[in-house]
Amino acid sequence: MRLLSVDALTGTVRPIIDEQSKTFIDYAGKMFLHRVTSTGELIWMSERDGWNHLWLIDENSGEVKNLITPGETIVRRVERVDDEKRQVWFLAGGVQPRQDPYYLHLCRANFDGSGLTVLTEGDGTHSVEFSPDRSLFIDTWSRVDQPPVCELRSSEDGHRITLLEETDASRLTAAGYMAPERFTAKARDGVTDIYGVIFKPSHFDSSKKYPVVEQIYAGPQAAFVPKDWSPLRRQQEMAELGFIVVQIDGLGTSHRSKAFHDVCWKNLADAGLPDRVLWMKAAAKDRPWMDLDRVGVYGGSAGGQNALRALLDHGDFYKVGVADCGCHDNRMDKIWWNELWMGYPIGPEYEASSNVAAANKLTGKLLLIVGEVDNNVDPASTMQVVNALVKADKDFEMLILPSTGHGAAETPYGRRKRAEFLMRHLLQRSDTRLTENLTPRSRKDN
Repeated sequence: MRLLSVDALTGTVRPIIDEQSKTFIDYAGKMFLHRVTSTGELIWMSERDGWNHLWLIDENSGEVKNLITPGETIVRRVERVDDEKRQVWFLAGGVQPRQDPYYLHLCRANFDGSGLTVLTEGDGTHSVEFSPDRSLFIDTWSRVDQPPVCELRSSEDGHRITLLEETDASRLTAAGYMAPERFTAKARDGVTDIYGVIFKPSHFDSSKKYPVVEQIYAGPQAAFVPKDWSPLRRQQEMAELGFIVVQIDGLGTSHRSKAFHDVCWKNLADAGLPDRVLWMKAAAKDRPWMDLDRVGVYGGSAGGQNALRALLDHGDFYKVGVADCGCHDNRMDKIWWNELWMGYPIGPEYEASSNVAAANKLTGKLLLIVGEVDNNVDPASTMQVVNALVKADKDFEMLILPSTGHGAAETPYGRRKRAEFLMRHLLQRSDTRLTENLTPRSRKDN
């Protein structure tokens, strides 16, 4: 990726920045450019040192003057650039070493890389709102197991001026609310921490064994495990039906180091699945109520691709899967998403990552769901999988929803059929027709 200067009179083109990577440059999620016109400098976002950082660059020569955001931090969003004070305000992960590296914290650093100040501290993910003169800010932070806390803080050094509000969820807990449990285990390399959450039903009984269902989305454009608090999530709705529901960010997803992210390069079939399997096995060691002989998986879009791949490549572990609107073959999906992670020109790695090409490996119970008029992922992607499964004489079920677009399994009907399929094959129940068993929100949606 290059930043070019064009002489308007002569047409001469001069490269200022020539960003190179042996794998990919995440132009969709990690790109920032700010011109400091008074001094002829640029602030440029790059992972060239292995972490998503900001760099100060001479606009005329293209030479790097210095790194602005040092360390094993991940700049997630630039909040403000102050040219006069030569400071950058940004939200970053990994700045509190004893916290989850996905938690967002407000930081400030000088253009010359000095004075890095972390302005928030609570053990959770943070959002901020500044006073009109930016001398103060409201810091709201939470975790999946910690309701929101609102604090008034100084923009100068981040010290807390006062506690504004601390959410009291005691009545919700008394009514049966059960917060998700955070859990961390090692990746396939035995070193890297993999983060996830565990949802239990409100009627949980530790003396029983529950089938485990993973909600999967391993799209490399971001990370997807929830980090903030919520009184109700769809994962909890699924857990209420009698499952332990987990969600995990494996290798190949974003918001960690470049090496962590690079696992997805020309390898979308991987989906961090080896890390996910190890994570669940590690969790089950101290949680005998997690029945790893009954593991299911479901997901939509990239998650649909991942869910089917879990059955194809790890059928000894994942026994049941629901794949909704999956981009099952990256050769026929939208250009920007697939070329970014899979490269161009199209090579053998596309075939290696294709669920169509691997359909003959299916061993588990599979439900394919697709919307007839999906304009994000071509429904033909699912139909190609169907064709391959038929040719391989594999048993499966399919649901096509007419006049429905992307995310058909998230419609009230699709959500019910997905849940019933998982219940039928993991709970060994025949009376799976859901009516009053759905949560109030689901019934209202219907």
